[in-house]
Amino acid sequence: TNLTMLRLGSNSLSGSIPPELGNLTNLTHLHLDTNQLTGSIPVELGNLTELYSLNLSDNQLTGSIPTELGNLTNLTYLSLRDNQLSGSIPPELGNLTNLYHLDLSSNQLTGSIPPELGNLSYLYFVYLNNNQLTGSIPTWLGNLTYLIRLCLDNNQFSGAIPPALAEIDSIDISNNPKLDRNILIELYSSTY
Repeated sequence: TNLTMLRLGSNSLSGSIPPELGNLTNLTHLHLDTNQLTGSIPVELGNLTELYSLNLSDNQLTGSIPTELGNLTNLTYLSLRDNQLSGSIPPELGNLTNLYHLDLSSNQLTGSIPPELGNLSYLYFVYLNNNQLTGSIPTWLGNLTYLIRLCLDNNQFSGAIPPALAEIDSIDISNNPKLDRNILIELYSSTY
């Protein structure tokens, strides 16, 4: 229970994530990425309120993203990419106001981007690409003044591209065929 760092990434671990890991309340880093883990993300991980970094990417995790992850208010890095997570993005992730890196890409997430993510004013990197997200691209993304990379490609977004996104250093919104082509041309022109 005094453990502060647990890194088991890039192995061949299988089975589910033990909910007992939620008892390691002094953990600041939990990396279980690049394994063959299955099952859902245990809600007990929401007890790890000292976590700065949580990386569960490149596994075969299923189910929804637990709303309890919104309790991890010290978190600066969250990566759940390359799994088989489904359902919507929990609005509770908007509580992670210290987050600078959010990667939920390459899952099966649906619904729209919750407006609560607009509270994450320290975000530098946002990867939501390769999901099944719908709705319009939120205009509040342009208010995230530190944002330097935004990847929304390979979703099902529709409507216009907010002109405020022209300030972001690197943006990829390709392969969203319903987006307004004229706004895309205008956005491209404004970067040169």
